[in-house]
Amino acid sequence: MNKLGHITAQAHAGSPLGPLLLAASARGLAGIWFEGQAHHPGPIDAPEDAADPFIAQALRELAAYWKGEPLPFKVPLDAAGTEFQRAVWAALRQIPRGATRSYGEIARASGRPAAVRAVGAAVGRNPLSVIVPCHRVLGADGSLTGYAGGLPRKQALLRLEGVLGASA
Repeated sequence: MNKLGHITAQAHAGSPLGPLLLAASARGLAGIWFEGQAHHPGPIDAPEDAADPFIAQALRELAAYWKGEPLPFKVPLDAAGTEFQRAVWAALRQIPRGATRSYGEIARASGRPAAVRAVGAAVGRNPLSVIVPCHRVLGADGSLTGYAGGLPRKQALLRLEGVLGASA
């Protein structure tokens, strides 16, 4: 058994940026990870079920996202994390498509303005790649900083959202 014992279904899917693993609980989508990304949970003890309602909804919404459709993600979420991590992830969800924020801005938005490093750690532990847009967080100087899925994926996501030009 792994640390994601609340998972009731999983699905493997392709994306323009590589294979994805999606996981759902009885209450919502619990995770989306790119293959090989940091903090990937590894094998999950849950049945493969792309028809699970939360996974199916996430796959539909992701398909629209990859096509560049500016629709909000509405799939219910159920990510396991500390209260602080969940506050940071909620702040990430407030970053509009086509915009970015610094780690300091996320620290202030999550109610912990002095906790910039802890915010960085929480951003890096985000289990819901793309849907909880941690790729929209940049360094204070606007630089592309770490991304659990790798900087090339972060650049690709920001290009898709119109934040970076095609040459970036």
